[in-house]
Amino acid sequence: MKLIIQIPCLNEAETLAIALADLPKAIPGVDEIETLIIDDGCTDDTVAVALRHGVQHVVGFRHNQGLAKAFMLGIEACLERGADIIVNTDADNQYNAGDIEKLVRPILEARADLVIGARPIADIQHFSVLKKALQKIGSWVVRRVSNTDVADAPSGFRAMSKEVAMVLNVFSDYTYTLETIIQAGQRNLRISSVPIRVNGELRPSRLVRSIVSYVRRSIFTMLRIFVVYRPLRFFMTVSTLPLTLGLALGIRFIVYFLQEQGGGHVQSLILAAVLLLVAFQTMLLAVLADLLSVNRRLLEDLQVRERERTTAEVAAYARRGRTSSRPIDRTASA
Repeated sequence: MKLIIQIPCLNEAETLAIALADLPKAIPGVDEIETLIIDDGCTDDTVAVALRHGVQHVVGFRHNQGLAKAFMLGIEACLERGADIIVNTDADNQYNAGDIEKLVRPILEARADLVIGARPIADIQHFSVLKKALQKIGSWVVRRVSNTDVADAPSGFRAMSKEVAMVLNVFSDYTYTLETIIQAGQRNLRISSVPIRVNGELRPSRLVRSIVSYVRRSIFTMLRIFVVYRPLRFFMTVSTLPLTLGLALGIRFIVYFLQEQGGGHVQSLILAAVLLLVAFQTMLLAVLADLLSVNRRLLEDLQVRERERTTAEVAAYARRGRTSSRPIDRTASA
């Protein structure tokens, strides 16, 4: 059983050594533990610090691509390196690395496929009241869409089996946390949460540059989740308002018309027709979006097969004592 701990990095030279020092060296039930650093366009000594502290793998982009793309590059790299379990954590030492064993234990015991570390949000002092509220709202949205009971969906401290890693595909450029849970839930994979500890703040969050920006991005992310993963429900719900108003105005006009007073209420008839047309078009959009969602799922299935083929190819090269034909260390993907 091989565990790879992946850490996305963007100029983390000052904190990475602290995070690496706390990583576990051995876990019962795990034969190998390796570390993989994702260099998201670092311009400082992050990579040098990683190599000095014994990191086995470094992959990355020439230029900054954002957390979501860095996360997915790490997943691809871990799969190609034969990971059976992948743990994702942060380079700022936010999460207590001593709880990694708690994350992987449900997977080792075949009780879960994806395990999310649930932070004590209410007790984290450097989180503002607004950020705590948005964290809770984000978790609620994910629970509704994914039909899971994840306590802390925005948590980046998580462990996943190889089977989960194979199916992940993040569309957002901002963060990966919410989408990955939804995708796993829609594929009926087992998701669980375990309470974890957090460390003191070493640096300000890179995702929360300002409260206004964080609120805007969070709302957009949650809205996009509903549109992408529940398009039929989303657009049908949107069509309810113009449909209801249109029907009400139409019935109102008919009542006046039967009372021979329709001549003074032609505006109501016109507005009713416009609202009903908008509702009808939104319903058509719902059907089209649902068909696109079906097509997306088919493409995801093809992607899983390609990942399985690639992983098997790399494993075959490794058994023959040869290097992969697709090396990705220090990847120049951008």
